[in-house]
This record gives sequence, structure tokens and C-alpha cells, in this order.
Amino acid sequence: MTEQIDLNRIPRHIAIIMDGNGRWAAERGKPRSFGHQAGVDAVRRITAACTRLGVKFLTLYTFSTENWNRPADEVSALMGLVLSSLEDEIFMKNNVRFQVIGDIKRLPVAVAEKLKETIEHTANNNAMTMVVALSYSARWELTEATKQEVQKGEQKVEDIDENIINKHLCTNFMPDPDLLIRTGGEYRISNYLLWQLAYSELYFCDTYWPDFNEADLYTAIADYQKRQRRFGKTEKQIETEQRNK
Repeated sequence: MTEQIDLNRIPRHIAIIMDGNGRWAAERGKPRSFGHQAGVDAVRRITAACTRLGVKFLTLYTFSTENWNRPADEVSALMGLVLSSLEDEIFMKNNVRFQVIGDIKRLPVAVAEKLKETIEHTANNNAMTMVVALSYSARWELTEATKQEVQKGEQKVEDIDENIINKHLCTNFMPDPDLLIRTGGEYRISNYLLWQLAYSELYFCDTYWPDFNEADLYTAIADYQKRQRRFGKTEKQIETEQRNK
């Protein structure tokens, strides 16, 4: 399957909006929790595939701050799923380091403790870093970053730049995503990594997340590799830079 992609041009950082779990379950006459469980299986598949390809960062939108408004039984089931899915197999078998971004203070104590335990247990893994966005939203993140800088009170307004904002973001330990994938047929980014996605390539597909597999991942990467990333530059500027390398 890898014949369709250039293994020398694999995105360093892939971010995914894992959409469609509920609709996948509904089409099978099952509760939404059934879809979320199937979504965990997809996480295992895609984590292993990304590790084999040499992806260095995989960021998964797992639970947004807006998701706290969902029915209490669904939130409870999702939190339970977080606990049960943070297993050694997915991380130690693939040599994957685990990190989390989001408003962790809102999480149940048992979930927060399990997250901390998994972060510590996988700290020395170095094939890839999986980042779970949990109780996360980009507007929350940017608001918190602004609060932190204001509270410090050390900078003049005219001295505040992108580097200072970046320093206060949850994602300050990793590069911005090269590729964003959204499954489930929706065409929006849903308050996810708004700052970091400024120059990312976006890929949308109709496949529900529980059905998303290695072949789908390769298709997304192949589409990414067909694009010319300009970062605001003209084609002529890019061509000149390439000739001068």
C-alpha cells in the first residue's frame, strides 16, 4: 500500500479530528458509546501505521470543551473509555510517547491520575509522540495563553509577538501540524488548533472514524504530497529557494 506515497516526504506532524463515531453506531442500531469504543480500535490502527511511516507527532481531538454539554451518560461513558484505552499495548508496543493538551482541571480525578501515570510511564519512548486533545478547545487555549502573559506583566504591548504567544500554548513542545485530517464528512475545524493550523494542509473524507484504516491514511498522505506548501510565498519564490538549495 505504501507504493502510493513518497516515504521521504511523510508529514512530521499529523492532527486528526476523529469524527463520525456516533453516526457510525446509529447506522448499526447501537448506542453512541458503541461507536466511541470502535473509535478506540481505529486509534490503535492509525497509531501503529503512523509509527511505521515515521510520523513524529500524532495529535488526536478526543474531547472538546464543548463536549461537556453532551448528555451526562455519554460524557461518563467517554471518560470511562479514556481510562480503559490508556493501555500499555498502544504505547509500549509501538514505542510511542504520550502527552495530553487541554483543560485537565475539569477532568475526573481518576482520569487525570491515569493521564499523568501514562505520561510518566511512556516518557522515554521515542518513535513518535501521540498527543491527545482532551477537554480542549482552541479558544480556551488562546484565552489561557493571553491570561498567562498578562499575569506575568513583564512585556510591553509592542514587544508581544508570535514567539511569545507560542510559548504559552499547550502545544509549545511540538511543531505545528503539517496535515490535518477530518473524518466523517464534515468540512470544518471545530475550534481545534486554530493558531497552529494557519499553514497546515487540510484533508476531509466521508469515512467515519471507526472505519478509517491504514489505506485511508495513505490516501490522505498521498493527497498531501501532491500539494505545494507555500507558507505565503509565491511560486517563483519557492522555485528560487529550491534552485539555491
